[in-house]
Amino acid sequence: MSFIAAIIGRPNVGKSTLFNRLVGRKLALVDDTPGVTRDRRVHAAKLYDLTFDVIDTAGFEDSAPETLAGRMRQQTEIAIREADIVLFVIDSKSGLLPDDKTFADIVRRSGKPVVLVANKAEARGATSGMLEAWEVGLGEPIPISAEHGQGLPDLRDAIVEALGEERTLDRDDEDDELLAESEVLIGEDIGDDDEEIGYDESKPLRIAVVGRPNAGKSTLINTLVGEERLLTGPEAGITRDSISVDWDWRGRKMRLFDTAGMRRKSRVQEKLEKLSVSDGLRAIRFAEVVVIVLDATIPFEKQDLQIADLIIREGRAPVIAFSKWDLIDEPQQTLAELREKTERLLPQARGIRAITVSAETGKGLDRLMEAVVSTHKVWNSRISTGKLNRWLEGILAHHPPPAVAGRRLKIKYVTQAKTRPPGFVVSCSRPDAMPQSYVRYLVNNMREAFDIPGVPIRVALRTSDNPFAGRAKKRT
Repeated sequence: MSFIAAIIGRPNVGKSTLFNRLVGRKLALVDDTPGVTRDRRVHAAKLYDLTFDVIDTAGFEDSAPETLAGRMRQQTEIAIREADIVLFVIDSKSGLLPDDKTFADIVRRSGKPVVLVANKAEARGATSGMLEAWEVGLGEPIPISAEHGQGLPDLRDAIVEALGEERTLDRDDEDDELLAESEVLIGEDIGDDDEEIGYDESKPLRIAVVGRPNAGKSTLINTLVGEERLLTGPEAGITRDSISVDWDWRGRKMRLFDTAGMRRKSRVQEKLEKLSVSDGLRAIRFAEVVVIVLDATIPFEKQDLQIADLIIREGRAPVIAFSKWDLIDEPQQTLAELREKTERLLPQARGIRAITVSAETGKGLDRLMEAVVSTHKVWNSRISTGKLNRWLEGILAHHPPPAVAGRRLKIKYVTQAKTRPPGFVVSCSRPDAMPQSYVRYLVNNMREAFDIPGVPIRVALRTSDNPFAGRAKKRT
């Protein structure tokens, strides 16, 4: 039986650094700027022989509920309620501050077991700060250095003492569902077996939600999961970390990734925003389906198209969500215009699914998830070599490749080499001379013939080796 530990404390005491240390990976953004973390993040953690879930939280600030800091505090209070034990972190280098005492009272009133963690204990003069920590009345402070990994055995013993050995040392046989940290391939290889393989609905589906700042990404996820899981508000750029949320939709396991809003590269100057965008790009590479959230009131800005093009080049399965549809006055006319623009501005993903949604009212969210699952099936589609070459015969008879420099190009066969996204190998006589216009003609016809709309299709041109190349002619 596992347990849940929440890391709390005032801003810039090293909560996210400790979180990264416990999960063994740099998932949470870390910077010297106070208040980097805003949403609460949950992940599986390991501390020697202890396995548990750890929650990273925003810095505890005493602010009005309607402010951004006040909404961040509400998320932290939710984390305290969900946790079995609280790791209360203070900065032993700067010593005890008034906010530390205020938040210690809140933690004490929660009734949860508490471990007082004195971080940055490696700093010069940290001893006096640790002695001050006794004043909060939460027991003996545990000196650690989350940055350098010092003091973790003492932290482990303190957690076991606070919760008891029966609770902390009980093994859980269930495997943790962790994202593989290995490199995600552009496509998955297809084996030698040429039989059709059915779509596996038992595997969890990873979905990243991306878009420009203030497009409604976090609100969309909150409405989908049915709770205020992510911090939202009228301010642009609230989300900084890429936060994952586990969810079931019609019996299918989903993992939703909320990402920071992506502005034009020329406007991104601050180091923290660069880290946020980089974290969002990482979420795209690890996702299977990417929902591109466009503000229906100002759709298809240049940045929207660049984000869509990036997703297609990465080989992910894209779905467009036109958000804030409840603000549109003439929906039928606007919908016709958006469909025309989608086909015209995104020809590299012809047939991409575009759904109108309203996160405030919940309208269109079921259709959005149906489009996500449908696009994921297409992204996993596999076509047998026999079907492909029968299709190729008809294409070559109707519209053969052009002649280049007086010599006709020959296409011998086509086969699918990869899925996720679909990738095909075309064997031809002179790959370097094949016009890109003819390759696009093949791709577009393939989309229609085998029903592969809206996902990237990769085509590699190859030539077969000539066994007689390099041999000199024998003189007779």
